[in-house]
Amino acid sequence: MTLRQLEILRALIRHRTTVAAGHELGLSQPAVSNALKSMEMQLGFSLFERVNNRLHPTPEAMAIHDDAEAIFALHGQLATRLRGLKDSHSGRLAIAATPPLAYSVIPPVLHSFLKPRPDLRVYFDVRRYEGVIDAVLNQVAELGFVLGFLPDHRSITSQIVHESEMVCVCTPDHPLARRDAVSPDDLTHYPFIGLEAGTRLGQAVRGAFAAVGTPFRAEVEVRYCNTACALAAAGVGIAVVDAYSAQQPVIGSLVTRPFRPHTPVISYALWSQTRPLSRVARVFLDEVLQRQSAMA
Repeated sequence: MTLRQLEILRALIRHRTTVAAGHELGLSQPAVSNALKSMEMQLGFSLFERVNNRLHPTPEAMAIHDDAEAIFALHGQLATRLRGLKDSHSGRLAIAATPPLAYSVIPPVLHSFLKPRPDLRVYFDVRRYEGVIDAVLNQVAELGFVLGFLPDHRSITSQIVHESEMVCVCTPDHPLARRDAVSPDDLTHYPFIGLEAGTRLGQAVRGAFAAVGTPFRAEVEVRYCNTACALAAAGVGIAVVDAYSAQQPVIGSLVTRPFRPHTPVISYALWSQTRPLSRVARVFLDEVLQRQSAMA
């Protein structure tokens, strides 16, 4: 018996008339009657006894009905699952991001994204740039978010999320806090917190120093911009960081000033070329893009 035949049998047992069963199923009364006759001919025995225009299910019909309930339960679960996939309300989403984006852009989007999706499960990992690339290539993460992505990976698709720039951060009482903008030459007169040369943002800052002929000299070197912000907030010195990290809450207060020459920082979303984005990943990415567009 087909699932449709089982649905008709189920409706007939529930309503005991072909008219009522047809109304529930959106079928005409003759269509239900013909379907019942076809089932009985196919099975070789009667499914109902007809008494006073009412249908009384036979023990055989009730046995089929009881066994079919498990099928309908599974079908209902599948239908719910399919609706969840269609509406991106269920499933699993794996994300990896470098610290500047992981601690600024992603959390508020996740907050609003998960509210209407209680059945969605998210894996969120914070990694270095190379770690995010590996996570996407190895399909540990469906979506990756990085700063300063260079399109040298043929197996990765990238999309620009937002364009910003490097900025200077210092305490409100720092002399450079009164400047409209801060240059590499300005930084030579005060303790400076530099980013490690092996990082992409560290290379960008060194390139800005070289562009204006100012030697790069840092009293303290760190790998991550959020570390530089924490040290700057503690009064260790002034730092040049990405605008995302400058917006993160740290111990103490920080003043942000433009860094000149202009040093662009572009954030990218990444995913594998060999694995199309799922609906839920696409919806999440769209929300990230919308939020960044609204903040631009």
